Amino acid sequence: MRIILYSGKGGVGKTSISAATGLDLARRGYRTLVMSVDPAHSLSDSFDLEKRLLDHEAGRLVPVSKNLWIQEVDVQEEITRHWDSVYAYVSALLNVSGLEKTLAEELAIFPGMEEVSSLLYVNEYIRDKKFDVMLLDCAPTGESLRFVSIPTTLEWYMSKVFKLERRVARLVRPMLNTITSVPLPQEDYFKNIEDLHQKLSGIDKLLADAKVTTVRLVTNPEKVVLKETQRAFTYFCLYGLTVDAVIVNRIFPEEAGGGYFSAWKETQQRWIESIEEFFAPVPVWRVPYFQDEVLGVERLNKLAKVLFGSRDPAKQYFHEAPYRFRKVNDRYEIRLRLPFVSSRDVDLYKKDEDLIVRLGSFKRHISLPQRMMRCEPLGARVKNGELIIELGGGAYAQAQKGREAPEPTEK
Repeated sequence: MRIILYSGKGGVGKTSISAATGLDLARRGYRTLVMSVDPAHSLSDSFDLEKRLLDHEAGRLVPVSKNLWIQEVDVQEEITRHWDSVYAYVSALLNVSGLEKTLAEELAIFPGMEEVSSLLYVNEYIRDKKFDVMLLDCAPTGESLRFVSIPTTLEWYMSKVFKLERRVARLVRPMLNTITSVPLPQEDYFKNIEDLHQKLSGIDKLLADAKVTTVRLVTNPEKVVLKETQRAFTYFCLYGLTVDAVIVNRIFPEEAGGGYFSAWKETQQRWIESIEEFFAPVPVWRVPYFQDEVLGVERLNKLAKVLFGSRDPAKQYFHEAPYRFRKVNDRYEIRLRLPFVSSRDVDLYKKDEDLIVRLGSFKRHISLPQRMMRCEPLGARVKNGELIIELGGGAYAQAQKGREAPEPTEK
């Protein structure tokens, strides 16, 4: 079983690359699904499918060719399937706050619903062994990171907050119902969340398993796009996912040289050299600009041939552990591969049994081994593209000091 995420800045060609990969895999005999995780779906447009067929199959599996299906998750359909109680509560809360009912219903579709719905399908298909390979055509970088972080966040919420919140709601609800019109979540709301958690069980381990899941970043040879790709690479590393290829799309071919496009070609060549240097040893694959839009099966097959040639898209082309634990003298180290950052970009703090690594607006909970739970973060440094976090001191140091102190002698 393989799961491959295609991610990158909006407009770089992720959907065309995902669709072409799906066709190539299906041709090789893999039962393949290409799923759009981007709320602004364009997967069906890439295959140039009839709108009538898609309207009839909204949110469902649509067969495209032998061994190949596509799916564009429809959040309105998913509310009925999975979110009824949650949606009803949020909608009622917004309505009480003064928003007109229709507007409240629209705003009750909050960020994350689409991503969770997609993950539910992924987990369902894995349990049923329905496909050999699933390709996820992700939203632009920020939403992609939300997609991969949701299982960890939900797991933390269920273990740390959910039971307490449910208990408090049961106790307070009868009293508040008599003095305020602001609704508190009913028991079916909590049951809905509990069911969702159960249906998502195990997906976090699959996303973190480099033998199953990898990310392929799609970029263009331009400065602004490359900067976004670097950030995406760093954040996927932070969340523990393996990037096994970087795809440089829309490179001007040799015949476009000279004249109007000569400066563009020179600029692209400089950035291509930078890309190969930045991401080494991760493989970098090149895709030229085609003469016309890449739409329909015929042109997508041509794109797949250029991209993969004899390579099997299902294989993993780079392997690396997201982080490693080490003990050095009386301290512990956690090593994360985080290129393109310096130690001043990173904030560290410890909460209960977790180490929190914050990088900009994103953060990662690292569950510590038993012996490291009593340690405190002492600092971080960057060396050879790795963030090295040192832990020690605190209760751990006191315990060590107590063991090493000589026993008192009697006078």
